[in-house]
Amino acid sequence: MLRLRKVPPWTKGAKKWAELVKERTKGKVLIQVFPNEQLSSGNQPKGIEQLRNGVTDASFHSTIIYSVLDPKFSVISMPWIMPDYASVDKALKGPAGKKIEEILRAKGIEPLGFGENGFRQVTNNKKPIVTPEDMEGMKIRIPSMKMYIDLFKELGADPTVMNFAEVFTALQQGTIDGQENPIPVIYTSKLGEVQKYITMWNYSYDPLVLGVNKKLWDKFDKPTQDIMRKAAQEACAYQIKLSREEENKQLKELQAKGMQVTTLTPAQIKAFQAKMGPVYEKYEKAIGKDLLDAFRNAGK
Repeated sequence: MLRLRKVPPWTKGAKKWAELVKERTKGKVLIQVFPNEQLSSGNQPKGIEQLRNGVTDASFHSTIIYSVLDPKFSVISMPWIMPDYASVDKALKGPAGKKIEEILRAKGIEPLGFGENGFRQVTNNKKPIVTPEDMEGMKIRIPSMKMYIDLFKELGADPTVMNFAEVFTALQQGTIDGQENPIPVIYTSKLGEVQKYITMWNYSYDPLVLGVNKKLWDKFDKPTQDIMRKAAQEACAYQIKLSREEENKQLKELQAKGMQVTTLTPAQIKAFQAKMGPVYEKYEKAIGKDLLDAFRNAGK
């Protein structure tokens, strides 16, 4: 029996894969879904290690978490590297996405498809963020990716790495001023109850990898592999469609419940982008120019 680990925004996609695989293998392969990072007690980097080590069998994790293994995974989430969903779709379905799949296999994980967490937005309890200066000194929770630490420092903020399981309480108690996440995560985690302001700036894209431990994957016969891969791709497409359809509805509900929404204009975003030179200079060395250019040019 495969055990699939994932986090809340991706539950429907994970369950869809489990249903399709069970049906098409006639019960030969059963996938059990464990929501909310249950198997690693909320520690997502640990969840990746459990997948690689075979403690868990399959995973729906963000490449942001994978960057703990290799900074090359940071490429997809570099600041404003892909401006919209059209660019994202072209990149991940093309040569750029294939390069990420190759890196995953080298790490002992067989990628079956890309899902989506969406573009990441920033929330806080102090004031609307409209300019980089508005972020000066703000203590912002970020996931465990070094690139985000450098990015937020360039914007004058005080980035704080913290397990997501601790974020709601930290915001409630004022230990941190804000956090950044895609709308589905902000909504389903009820962060609107402990945050006043949200800025829509699409600064970083957050994809998901539906992957299986490579040693386990290689034990399946080819027909079963084909069924599982096709089902995974269908489940990922279903998850992406749901995510994009629900995002606007969720944002409106957050606003109706009291969150003040600020959507930055292209001119306002350029002021933030202008500060990203040092980040790109540093991570071009870690990521590699070829991989960086593959994503940077994918949408052009």
